[in-house]
Amino acid sequence: MIARAELVPARPPPRHLLSSADLDAASLERILASATVLREQRAAKRLPRPLAGCQVALLFEKPSLRTRVTFDAGVTALGGHALYLAPEEVGIGRRETASDIGRNLSRWVDAIVLRTFAHRTLTELAEAASVPVINALTDREHPCQALADLLTLRQHLGDLRGRTLTFVGDGNNVCHSLLLTAALAGLHVRVATPPDYEPEAAVVRHAKRLAQRAGATVEITTDPRAAVHAADAVYTDAWTSMGAEADADLRRLRFAGFRVDARLLAGAPNALVMHCLPAHRGEEISDEALDGPQSVVLDQAENRLYVQQALLVDLLIG
Repeated sequence: MIARAELVPARPPPRHLLSSADLDAASLERILASATVLREQRAAKRLPRPLAGCQVALLFEKPSLRTRVTFDAGVTALGGHALYLAPEEVGIGRRETASDIGRNLSRWVDAIVLRTFAHRTLTELAEAASVPVINALTDREHPCQALADLLTLRQHLGDLRGRTLTFVGDGNNVCHSLLLTAALAGLHVRVATPPDYEPEAAVVRHAKRLAQRAGATVEITTDPRAAVHAADAVYTDAWTSMGAEADADLRRLRFAGFRVDARLLAGAPNALVMHCLPAHRGEEISDEALDGPQSVVLDQAENRLYVQQALLVDLLIG
């Protein structure tokens, strides 16, 4: 007698995007190229429906505007169905473990998008899941944002090899993913932070290895003016991330001098101005910089839609 398990074909292990380190040069190029096509197809109102019949769970512990709308609208536009699960509905780690949630959701949906506080929650869920899991933000990384940033830079600068991207502010999750993705793409990356707010050493080491292979460089400094000088793009993010509000007053003191404004941008008069949003106007960035002609922040926000669509198609359809 043939065992029932032998009649069921083995499911290949899922591909996840938990970190920008999960990307290689080929997958980065494939996703960016696909996102460019999807942007053109949306403009022409000729979007395909490769996700028809696919169910994608959006599991969010943290509030969101851009991430939720771009995933929900993106899945729907490609023919799929997005199911939003709010924090109080699931209670990760309170009602159920991340592993149990991953195992259960894998029986009902084709992919899981998780926006959570602790990166360990993401890895626990992904280890148990049998469908692709996408990091929609953790305390350690924000890879979807970095993909949108690279697409935006390509949109405005063309070939990125040899260009210089400067990040000014906190060496946080956005900085980590940006370092890895930009280095992989061959960008020279400079990061300027106050002392004790540098990106994690392990992330910097990995980014330097990627940059060396791509013929680029990674520099970490505490001098924002030197970092910004002659850069092609200047990027910043909130000084105080969600969950660190108790340190807000201290951070305002420590980050004085790291605001992206006309004075700092004088060292890179033609640089694109970037911010992943939401912005704290008057803190990490001035109104003049955020709303000025060099700003591409709304392009970054829009491009989240296309790179996430391209990523889902890549993981689910191949």
